[in-house]
Amino acid sequence: MRVGILMLHLRLPGCRSLKEKRRRVKPLLNRLHKEFNLSVAEVDAQDVWQTAVIACVTVSNDGGYAQHMLQKVVQWVEVHWPDVQIAEEHVTLC
Repeated sequence: MRVGILMLHLRLPGCRSLKEKRRRVKPLLNRLHKEFNLSVAEVDAQDVWQTAVIACVTVSNDGGYAQHMLQKVVQWVEVHWPDVQIAEEHVTLC
């Protein structure tokens, strides 16, 4: 069994409050969960207005498949959420 973890450090330009940040991040988390059947959560920088750190986790019997799926998540965010900028991405397989 392989566990794939994707950490995405996101920039949210123009975000002026935590409430606005929540309005932008929560739909993204829900959509990622629905679209890719992943566990998704905001894991850091919860009190920073223009930054979000989210983790996406998948479990597979094939490490290559897990890594490929997590890379598809990155591409999907870049295409479908243009108001969010990916500052950093990191994939870990355990």
